[in-house]
Amino acid sequence: MEVILLERVENLGGIGDTVSVKAGFARNFLLPRGKALRATVKNQKIFEAQRAEIEARNEEAKKAASGEAGKLDGTSYVLIRQASDMGMLYGSVSSRDIAAAIGEAGFNVSRNQVVLDKPLKTLGITDIRVFLHPEVAVTVSINIARSQEEAEAQARGENVLARTDDEIEEAAGDAAVDNEILADQAVSPEEVLDEPGITTAADAVESDAGEEEKDA
Repeated sequence: MEVILLERVENLGGIGDTVSVKAGFARNFLLPRGKALRATVKNQKIFEAQRAEIEARNEEAKKAASGEAGKLDGTSYVLIRQASDMGMLYGSVSSRDIAAAIGEAGFNVSRNQVVLDKPLKTLGITDIRVFLHPEVAVTVSINIARSQEEAEAQARGENVLARTDDEIEEAAGDAAVDNEILADQAVSPEEVLDEPGITTAADAVESDAGEEEKDA
């Protein structure tokens, strides 16, 4: 299908260009969002009659978007989500979630302006493009973490899923100390059976039960 573009469309063309696109793309995206007209003789005449007005509106919108871009470009947003020890989210982060996070910071951004090929499903920091205007794009950073502390660690460049060699050695050392303490506190069967009147493990259990009744 051939259409006349009413605004610049990335990888397709600019205002006034007549381009050939798939029918589904035109019907589901370009035409309903006012980005193009069907390339008919009638629509071509309408476009040419309004071309100056369309280009003037586009330039005004572009200027406003450029001013906003200076404030938004390079900003970072933290999204707290639950995830497994391997960093896989119990769910996902969508373009709607990203637009909402940016909106909470005071910027007017819709999910349709967020370029996200597929939802984000892992912890970490991802750079995302946002189109404030067909000719004005910015990049924001999305920091997905399980807590604010993890988000801050990721922002410092730390891998929150990896344990350092020092941490592993420290954990191993603690386990060894615990085992030594347990070994020192343990009582061997021979020591129990050496007590008067105790000849079997069953006798030892009965003896302990009797002592508890006396204490009671």
